[in-house]
Amino acid sequence: MSRPVKKERVHFGTLERDAVALAKRKRQEEDEEGDEEEKDHAEDMLAESSSRNHFISRIDLDQIDETIDEAADNELNDEALEKRRRAMDEFERKKLARSIAVPTDDVQVRAELRKLDHPVCLFGEDAGDRRSRLRYIMSKIAIDQKKALVPGDSKAESVQDARFGHASVEGETEEEEEEEEEEEEEFYTEGSDELRQARHQMAIYSLPRARDRLEQHRKDCDTDLAVVRQRRQALIKTLQSYTNDGSQVGGERPLARTVFSADSQTLLVGSWSGSIKLWTVPQCQEVRMYRGHTDRIGGLSFRPHCATNHGTSSVDFASGGADKCIYLWSVGKETPVGSLMGHENRVVHVDFHPSGSYLGSASYDGSWRLWDVATECELLLQEGHSRELFCVRFQCDGSLVATAGLDGIGRVWDLRSGRSVMSLEGHAKEIYGLDWSPNGFQVATGSADNTVRVFDLRKSESVCQIPAHKSMITDVRFFHGPLPQTAANASDADSMDTSSDQETNARLCSGQYLATASNDGLVNIWTAGDWKLQKSLAGHVGKVMSIDIARNGSYIASSGYDRTFKLWGPEDFV
Repeated sequence: MSRPVKKERVHFGTLERDAVALAKRKRQEEDEEGDEEEKDHAEDMLAESSSRNHFISRIDLDQIDETIDEAADNELNDEALEKRRRAMDEFERKKLARSIAVPTDDVQVRAELRKLDHPVCLFGEDAGDRRSRLRYIMSKIAIDQKKALVPGDSKAESVQDARFGHASVEGETEEEEEEEEEEEEEFYTEGSDELRQARHQMAIYSLPRARDRLEQHRKDCDTDLAVVRQRRQALIKTLQSYTNDGSQVGGERPLARTVFSADSQTLLVGSWSGSIKLWTVPQCQEVRMYRGHTDRIGGLSFRPHCATNHGTSSVDFASGGADKCIYLWSVGKETPVGSLMGHENRVVHVDFHPSGSYLGSASYDGSWRLWDVATECELLLQEGHSRELFCVRFQCDGSLVATAGLDGIGRVWDLRSGRSVMSLEGHAKEIYGLDWSPNGFQVATGSADNTVRVFDLRKSESVCQIPAHKSMITDVRFFHGPLPQTAANASDADSMDTSSDQETNARLCSGQYLATASNDGLVNIWTAGDWKLQKSLAGHVGKVMSIDIARNGSYIASSGYDRTFKLWGPEDFV
């Protein structure tokens, strides 16, 4: 009997240990082979690099034949120049398009498109898109006509002109550009001897006033800060207590303008019916009606230092209307004592020079004019706005005047030289209100964009923008304190003594706040400096068309489209 063969026993775990050891050996072998291959590859690369460097070092650079594909290079240059020429043409087209006058009426826009043989309306196009399309078409036609005037139409000429960054314009077109540049240059016209004398008189008048104003400003700067803070708090408390103290129906049609007299005892109100009425303050009783205008009243202005006890021959106030006339009035006479004729369209604003010898007027004919009150003659006709003017105001010193209108831009003019010294830019829409601050270097403008901007002449820029109302702003007025006493208005010493405290307080508050009126039916009061809203006065039904502040600080007057004028004052005013 044969003996069974003994088999090798395999214990659990033996295969696992052998497999792990086998895997380790394989990885070591692969790593060694990889190192050898990398070493061989590096030696080959080094040998190849050395051979290449040796070959390059043996090349003679002077023997290399320069072969440049000039045709390909010219093709690339022509393509780049053509792109530049097209870009310049598009830039010129857009520049020209901005200067083209396109009608705003959709009916006229359709008619123009029909004349140009273009579709009157495209699918999904509204009136604005249609107007933009007309502007684009008109600009393309203008560019094509301009190119047609250029002699020669070769591609080489166009490319050469594009290389220098301008369209090919020669001969007649260059002469036309020179003529346009000459037309755009600033020019001056010789004034009359009367204007020269008036400028001289205004310079003599304004310089001492400017000196006195600056001296007073230096004194105010030396005032104790605690006193200034106390006055400010008292002013804010007074402004916040303003309420409606009186209301009266002033006419059969809307009341366009209202102004206080210099002594704050009477109030003038102008109506769209062409009539002007004088009312007592604060009783709101009618004193007299003035008849002369045949159309809407646009401007009213009391002559400085004018009192209500004058006779029937002196010039006490002026008015302008839509009948293109400016009338001079005496308080005691119901008919005009003088007239100023010359405007070609409605007169919307008038303002007396601080000296009382001259009158400024703004009109829809695009000009403002300076008049001599004594001789009733026109001294200056000044243009400078692209659209109708709406307001004109003289600075307190009498050296500057500010104008603004429907072009949305205001201008400050130097009356002594006739130059435009500053442009008041920033509003997006028309300017309907403007006034100078008593400090002499700030101007506030109110616009149809619902904002008030305050400009500083020292910085030549806008220093504040106030979102004042929810609708267009129709008028802006700073508080101007009492006028300096003169022999003409200082005869009544007793009345001066009894009101000295009130006048002193008003003089300290001069320029510390301003009021704004708007079509939203509100009169808002703002403190100067921080330009914060202190009080909103509601009472008018509809638009508020004009406001004014009494020089003694007693009342704010407003007139509106509801045919009423209202007096607003502090509750504790005596």
